[in-house]
Amino acid sequence: MRRYAPLFLLLALAACGDKYTPADLYQAKTPDCRNWVDESRFDLPDGIYVTATAPVAIPEGGVEIGLVYMLPRNTQAQFTSRAFKIYQPKGAPLMNAEIASIYQRGTSARPEMVEVIKEMPVLMVATARSDATQFRFRLQFKGKLPDRFDFTPPPMVIERERYPVRTFTYRYFEDRKAYGMCS
Repeated sequence: MRRYAPLFLLLALAACGDKYTPADLYQAKTPDCRNWVDESRFDLPDGIYVTATAPVAIPEGGVEIGLVYMLPRNTQAQFTSRAFKIYQPKGAPLMNAEIASIYQRGTSARPEMVEVIKEMPVLMVATARSDATQFRFRLQFKGKLPDRFDFTPPPMVIERERYPVRTFTYRYFEDRKAYGMCS
């Protein structure tokens, strides 16, 4: 047993290694959320990250928000829900997104070579043929929107652990006459 003690100590120290701690789960830094932001990146464990973009107005009213998940080779992430919702600031849900499209491509592939996914995936799996795999969601929130709202993607399950995802904050900027992401 004594000759295995160093091995057990090494394994115990490895298990106590870098613990993932999410940073800034709520994007808005000030109550008025006055600063325009073009995009916001949120890191998850295993080198996985999600980036949300500034919204684009859609003709029938409402906005389209881009959400990009990047998964390094040999990683996978599972959604805990298939619903993407916007909320009152730190409050009740307002509406669900309609998924306009989901594109998947390896980052080592040529940009025009994408796979269009027809339905919301339960599990995203990185391809082994590329350094990373990009999953690009175009989410539409149609109709009348409030002056300010929160967008919180579903939590992710990575290696059997559940992780929250940042709440991205949006508001109407009167000077730009458009909705934008804010901090």
